[in-house]
Amino acid sequence: MKAKKLSTLFRSAIKYKPSSSSSAKSLPSPAEDATLKFVSASDSTRQLPGDIYSILCSGTYPDIHEIDDAESLERELDLPWFPDLSHSAMPLRRKEVSRERKQRFAFGNTQGIRFDKLVDMCANRLGTETTIQVFDKLGRETGVKECNALIKRCIEGARIAPDEAVGEKHMQLAFEIFKSMKEQGFPLEEETYGPFLEYLIDMGMTKEFCFFCRVIKDDNPSSVSRLGYYEMMLWIRVNDEKKIQELCNDIESYDGVNKSILQENYLLALCESDRTKEILQLLESMDITKFSSPDFLARIFKCLGRLLLESFAEKVLLEFKASDCAAGNTSNLIYSYVVGIPNLVVEDVISKFKNLHTKLEVTPSSASYEKLIIYCCDSLKVHVALELVDEMSEHGLTFSMEALHSILQASSESCDFNLVHQIYSVISRGNLKPNSETFRSMINLCVKMKDYEGAYSMLSDLEKMNLTPTAAMYNAIMAGYFREKNMSGGLKVLKQMKEADVKPDSHTFSHLITNCNSEEDINMYYEEMKRSGIQVTKQVFMALVNAYAACGQFEKAKQVLLDKGIPVKSFNEIKSVLVQALASHGQLSDAFNTYEEIKQAGCSLEPKAVISLIEHLQSDEEALSRLLLLLETLNDPNYWLDGCLRTILYCVRYKHLRPAVNLLEQLRDQVCTDELALEVIFDKVFSFIAESESTSLQFGLDLLHAMKSELGLTPSRKCLDFLLHACVSAKDLQSSLFVWQEYQAAGLPYNTLSFLRMYQALLAAGDRKAAKVLGRKIPKDDPHVRSIIESCTLTYLEKKKEKKKKKKKK
Repeated sequence: MKAKKLSTLFRSAIKYKPSSSSSAKSLPSPAEDATLKFVSASDSTRQLPGDIYSILCSGTYPDIHEIDDAESLERELDLPWFPDLSHSAMPLRRKEVSRERKQRFAFGNTQGIRFDKLVDMCANRLGTETTIQVFDKLGRETGVKECNALIKRCIEGARIAPDEAVGEKHMQLAFEIFKSMKEQGFPLEEETYGPFLEYLIDMGMTKEFCFFCRVIKDDNPSSVSRLGYYEMMLWIRVNDEKKIQELCNDIESYDGVNKSILQENYLLALCESDRTKEILQLLESMDITKFSSPDFLARIFKCLGRLLLESFAEKVLLEFKASDCAAGNTSNLIYSYVVGIPNLVVEDVISKFKNLHTKLEVTPSSASYEKLIIYCCDSLKVHVALELVDEMSEHGLTFSMEALHSILQASSESCDFNLVHQIYSVISRGNLKPNSETFRSMINLCVKMKDYEGAYSMLSDLEKMNLTPTAAMYNAIMAGYFREKNMSGGLKVLKQMKEADVKPDSHTFSHLITNCNSEEDINMYYEEMKRSGIQVTKQVFMALVNAYAACGQFEKAKQVLLDKGIPVKSFNEIKSVLVQALASHGQLSDAFNTYEEIKQAGCSLEPKAVISLIEHLQSDEEALSRLLLLLETLNDPNYWLDGCLRTILYCVRYKHLRPAVNLLEQLRDQVCTDELALEVIFDKVFSFIAESESTSLQFGLDLLHAMKSELGLTPSRKCLDFLLHACVSAKDLQSSLFVWQEYQAAGLPYNTLSFLRMYQALLAAGDRKAAKVLGRKIPKDDPHVRSIIESCTLTYLEKKKEKKKKKKKK
């Protein structure tokens, strides 16, 4: 039904009149001849709906719907970007903004990503059509980049639409933008038509797909080869084996222009879908060494590895080795093949990489080695990566700073801070030219392992590298001192910065303000920062909120939000920090009032602040309903998992069995693919029960029953160990015997630890006879085991004898 409605919508959205000749002709490729049976389109075009704002608006900005007439919309669009600046000051401000952006995005060109985010923000608030008008009003032409971003936004909206009607509205807008691009003569490249075709493929809409391909082909004939990829993906998606085979057969006899490029696209689609039979059929009939795209080749060889087609891969690699045009690429392709092989640990990938090079008599290249190093870093195998660096040096291969930065980042993420000195020696031995960011990262690693001497030594070495110290380097050292609550150390860094003629930046003052102990110090640093001409950033506002709250100046913390210098896009984030700060310092009532203000403004509380509220509600026995509502606001899976576990522990503390089981069921559904993670979570819950008062034992037994009967889960050994420990605390013999039987029911053989726990439980419950029998079964070779048995004897038997003696004396 949905496909039928979209079909009508689609044909009415794009005006296309196929001529009689064009309808009779076939595409100059097997793709068209076999599959593209286009349908005719009507000349009529649907009009855009009047409530365009509501189509893409998230519903979180109700004030936008109040813009009803053209005059009020005109006023909205006439607002300048910087209302507090005169037109003469605009060029200067724009230069400042440009410099700031360059600093923030120093690595890589992220212009497209930033613009996509801007479109999302505007479309959320204004709607798509109004967003286009905004760009026009701001003097920015609605060009290809803008249209592509808007189309992408519409199609994403259609994918997540709650019902067909909303999805159709999103697609109608996308089609209207596409039609507008076509009428204005914009080139219809893959960035424009790709999202459309992917959507139609996912929906299985073959007729609409064919129609759309005709429109693209007529406007951009050079796209025919690339359309072959999408066509193959379509027939794979709808499981049309006949069409798939037709394309594979026809391409072998096809002798038209760009045959090799069409072959590449067919093969790429087959590789992405793991179609082994068709992949081998195409590879046997084509010269893969003449492929135009190295990226395509890498993806194909990864597929060969994934499908375990080793003999065929070796055959093709030998062809590359023998081909002059492929010189230097064979080593990279070996890398692509080995990383594609499933279920190999990093060490096995490296071994396979080396063995294939030896077997095929191919010399490893610097590029392939560096890719392997980055692969190790992605798996946080930093030691292994450094071993590969040493091998490169032995083979006389060059090493780039890009790979070194990957090692530095992986060292930080894996907490292998001590490797920083080994990394530094790589720089010295290889005569590499590090930049300021390299040194900042190494200084940061030194600080994290509290090696301040090493950090300062690297600062001293900057001159040898023709580099000058930066505020970021000193900030890393300052942050380390402040993390350790070493205020004098942090202030000493500020003094050293001034002596080195390094000007503090906004991050410096953020650290200083956050760690102030008095309102006077906060104001002093804030005023000093403003006198220095440093822009007050989001981090500074957050620092002010946290610092005032830490000093007990909660009203001052709230007043920070009144500052007109706060960027609009950062306001909600800073207000969320206020909620977190108030909650952390016992001001829960004010924290929830601020949270209500955020909700009334149509915004959402930042996940960290939600977790903070959940954490500080743990002592409130009546807070369950609040906790469950807060948990519903968390969309990020990691934060939801954290919040869910905290709420479950709350339920355990106050013995809310049914809510706890419901949350555990949700949690199971969230992480059902990760059995280890699920086991760790349940272990944590039962550990909490074991540490709680003895009255929690019955709750633990009820939870165990629900875990088995309702959730269909088998308890782990640790769960039962913790529950048996709770039996010891409760001195409950019957429950101890019940849990003891659960080990067998779960298929868990008794081990030394379970024997010791049960021995302790029997003694605590007063069953000395059973304890004596069980004690004979406990292996006593380990001195620690003997020590525990002696401790149990002293705790339960000797104390009991002393009590009897006291009674006799009386």
